[in-house]
Amino acid sequence: MGLNWSQFGGLSRFLSPYSTLERTELPFVFSQPRFETYLRAASGDVEKALKLYEWNLELSAALFTPLQVCEVAMRNGVAEALNAVHGSNWPWSKGFQRSLPHKPKGYDPSRDLQSALRGATTTGQVVADLKFMFWQSMFTVGQDARLWGPHLHAVFPGVSKNTSASVARSIAFADLDAIRRLRNRVAHHEPIFATNISDEYSRIHNVVSWRSQTAAQWMDRRQRVLRIARQRP
Repeated sequence: MGLNWSQFGGLSRFLSPYSTLERTELPFVFSQPRFETYLRAASGDVEKALKLYEWNLELSAALFTPLQVCEVAMRNGVAEALNAVHGSNWPWSKGFQRSLPHKPKGYDPSRDLQSALRGATTTGQVVADLKFMFWQSMFTVGQDARLWGPHLHAVFPGVSKNTSASVARSIAFADLDAIRRLRNRVAHHEPIFATNISDEYSRIHNVVSWRSQTAAQWMDRRQRVLRIARQRP
């Protein structure tokens, strides 16, 4: 005689990883507009959408490690070049401050620097407080003559000697712009399930390898991103 599934709440109760309350309340907690993105990708299947949401959470969490390594490696390379040009107290250098563009709209690196200087007593404190976009803004054509022409290959030894400083600087700006956008999506808990994670990780790896091939290989051995990316539900 077969089991009467109705007395146990139905077969779905045993097969689903989610309780009835979870299927009802989790979409509400995540907010309807946010969950709709996952629901559309799952063709309206709530359970599949929840699995996709969980996977997106795991993928985002795993990305923090390579993103952090990339940002630290890149900003320390830039700081080393700034130190070579403007001295160890470069954030307070009037020459450096005058080299920064002033933008009335959008991101302004000069304003960001002045904000970071408030209350700071060491260069290290300023470095830690400056936004990712500040470091990206250092890879603009206006810094070629004083910063990258003389120092790019020294502070980023992984860049091929056959690649000119201006070309490498241009590539770095584009790569950092893409990495910054990914970083912002992760930081703001946005969906990244439609992102080509392999391409994004390769971009991060390349930036780290410019600063240190050893660091890039160390990061490769410890990252979980590519494995999790292959486990998409």
